[in-house]
Order: sequence, then structure tokens, then C-alpha cells
Amino acid sequence: MARISAHLLTAASLVAALGTPVPAQAAPGVSLAADTLLDASALYFVSYDGVVNNNSFQQDAILTYQGRQYATWYTASRNAVIARRTVGAASWEKVVLPHQLSTNDSHNVISLGISPQDGTIHVALDTHNTRLFYLRSAPGLASGAQPWTAASFGAVQRTLGGVELGAMTYPQFVVTPEGALQFSYRTGGSGNGVNELAEYTGGTWRKLGAWSSATGSYTGPNGVVSTTRNMYLHGLTYDRGGRLHAAFTWREGNSGVLCNPGGLTNHDTGYVYSDDRGRTWRNGAGTVVGTTGGTPVGVGSPGLVADSLDPDHGLMNQESQAVDSSGRPHVVISYVPGRFTQCVTSYAQQRTQYGRTFHVHRGADGRWTKVEVPVPPGHTQRTKIVFDRADNAYLVMPRGRIVSASRASGWTDWTTVFDRPSLRAFGEVNVDTSRVVSQGILSVQYQQTSSGTTPSPIRVADFRLG
Repeated sequence: MARISAHLLTAASLVAALGTPVPAQAAPGVSLAADTLLDASALYFVSYDGVVNNNSFQQDAILTYQGRQYATWYTASRNAVIARRTVGAASWEKVVLPHQLSTNDSHNVISLGISPQDGTIHVALDTHNTRLFYLRSAPGLASGAQPWTAASFGAVQRTLGGVELGAMTYPQFVVTPEGALQFSYRTGGSGNGVNELAEYTGGTWRKLGAWSSATGSYTGPNGVVSTTRNMYLHGLTYDRGGRLHAAFTWREGNSGVLCNPGGLTNHDTGYVYSDDRGRTWRNGAGTVVGTTGGTPVGVGSPGLVADSLDPDHGLMNQESQAVDSSGRPHVVISYVPGRFTQCVTSYAQQRTQYGRTFHVHRGADGRWTKVEVPVPPGHTQRTKIVFDRADNAYLVMPRGRIVSASRASGWTDWTTVFDRPSLRAFGEVNVDTSRVVSQGILSVQYQQTSSGTTPSPIRVADFRLG
């Protein structure tokens, strides 16, 4: 696989490259506008270092559509709940869905999608290498044409509207520029799985097929060969021009590629895009490297690597990505840099102590640039990235800390602009990217830290940006 490593950029090197000074402390600020309660007693347990109500791979746990904001979570009684409010309102209207979480596994999240074509709300939930649970509302519910009741969501299904997907994980929704609702999911398991797509149009789901490969050979730094893997997505994001962007990392199936079994077999940050709504995949140079339902993208496909990193640094999977107004992809990754160790032996402990967050972005010339964010996450968990209307970037880090950087600096002036330990936010949070786009308000859904299995409040904080 061709390796095109990102150029590590600092503020000083940006000055040298551009011949212009980087504005001092130009990073935009944020202000907390409101903080509302969703549930005083949300389900709480920790597994895989995370909680089931807030995980980076939910797409989406909170979203805005036609002036209403929707959020979802599991209650202390294990019931799945969806709530809505008029954007900016203090109170939420809740609907208890006819499903209870089947097992204490933080993978088994709830993801929401809305079809602009018919106003249906789609809920996929409670799956980790199992058949999904799925609900689809009556048409027009998202437009206010149906009563906000559990009956409007119908019965729980074990297929995607009649389409059998089999055992799967990581349900995610994304809307095409034409208003088709797409569904991304993984079949198979960690270290031996593939990414697949389905599409909802005309009131019907259909499978598009698999587009990533689990096969091929990868040789670790120690010479050990792995022959299976899975592609972990940092997200699926359409830009304004209709291009679908996908950044990812590979996880190898053979842990023998590691220097120590206490690490993670994740390696490299890769990138592909599609200009035909996820049917054909190209590398950064524009070369076709895969087709959905045909020849998939594999570890041996050319020109995939945006940032090269071996599997001995505790690289995290499924962190975050976003696209700016010019259609340039931006990715957030985190790992233990080599200045601390060249061999991670305990990924949770060493990520917490030595882990660092990096912003990786692609320029107009196709070159990838990587900047270390000078604010350590201090956690095993992941960070979300969003952009305001002026293309300033905001990282929502573990525990709800917000760090920002200005477009004017080339996204190098990273500064902490919100840090309030009294929030007591546990690890990862979810963000409403759709409300940032439509209103310039950043809504952050977070659950407060608890102990054991004691339920805790889940809340939504609203921030004005800039």
C-alpha cells in the first residue's frame, strides 16, 4: 500500500511556508447558552471504556431537522427513548420506544436518521455482531404531520425494513444531497469485517453491498503478517458539492503484529472519497480503488494512507472527521507519540498518560498536514470535530472540554475555550453537526459520570460559537 505521510506542521513552520505571521490567540471562543436535562436517571455502565449513551460512532445520537432537535438514549429501566424539542426550547417531549437494551455492552448504541423524502424517522439500535433492532416512523413524523407517540414508530423490526443484514455493528445514517437516506454498517467482527451500505428511497430499503475488504496481507514492524482486518471509519460525510468523504484506520486480526499484546492493532489513517453516492471509491489522487458490491477497498489498494503509523502506538479507531466549506476533509486522530514510547504495552493506561490528539487535513493541492493539538486529552476516549460557518474548527474533547483553532492560522492556534469540570461529563460526548450548519449553535449531548451501574443525568449543552 502506497504511503503518503502527512506533513507535521507547527505554527512556526506555517509562518515559514506562508511568509505571514500567525495571528496571536486568534482562536474563536464559545459561550455556554443553555444546558437542559434530558433524563435525570439515564442508564449507566462502563464497558470497552465507554458508556452506551455516548459513543463517537453514533451517527446520530442528536440531530436537528426543520426546526426541531431530536435526541436519544436508554433510560435507567433500559428502555430506548427518543425526545424532541423546538430548537432552543428548555423542555423536551419524550417517547418511550418498545425496546429494552439487551445487554450491558457500550457498542449497542442508538443511532437516528431522518429521510427528507418522506419525513420518516429511522432508529437503529442495540447491536454488536448481532441482528439489529430497527424502527421506522410513519411518513411525515419529522415534519409534524403525525402525533408524537410511540404508536407513530410502529413495531420493532429485526431487519432493515424487510432487508436482512445479518449480524452487524455500528449502525450509522447519512443523507445524500438528493435526500436519499443511507445506512452504513459493519458485518463480521473486529479484525475480520467489512463495511456495507444500504439506501432508502421511495419508502424502500435496498442493499448496495460491501465496499471494504477484510482480506490481504499486512506486515507489522516485527515482520509478522496479518491476513485479516476491518476498516474502522472516522465517519461518512457529504460535502456541499456532493462528494462523500471517508477517513479510516485499519485494525489487524493478528495481534502478533504488535510489539506487545497490551496494545491496539490499529494502524495508519487512510482516506477515500466517492462522487457517485458511495458506489465507486477513489483515493486522494482520483484513482478508483473500489466499488460497492464489487471489488472492495483493501489494505493493498494504492494511495490510501494520509498519515502513516505502525500499530505500536495505541492509535484509536472511529474518532471523528468533518469537511470544511471548500470540501476539504479534516480528521481527528489520537495516539501515543514516539517521543514517549515506540511500544505501547497497556493502551488504556498509556493513552490516558501519554496520548495526544492530532488534526490531519487535506489541502487544495492534495497534501495532508498534521498538527498536534497542545491540549492532551488525558483520557482513553475520543474527540469530535465541527466547523462553524467561517471554517473555524472546534474539538469537543473527552469530558466536554472544547478547544478551537482559526481558519486564519491554518488551524494551528489551538486554544482551550471551554473547560468546566463541574459538568462531570463522562468521556466521549455526542455533537449535533446539523444544528451547527443550520444555526451556528453547537449542541453537545453528554452523560454525567457515575459509579458502577448507578444511573446518572444525561443533558444537552448549547454553545454559541465565535
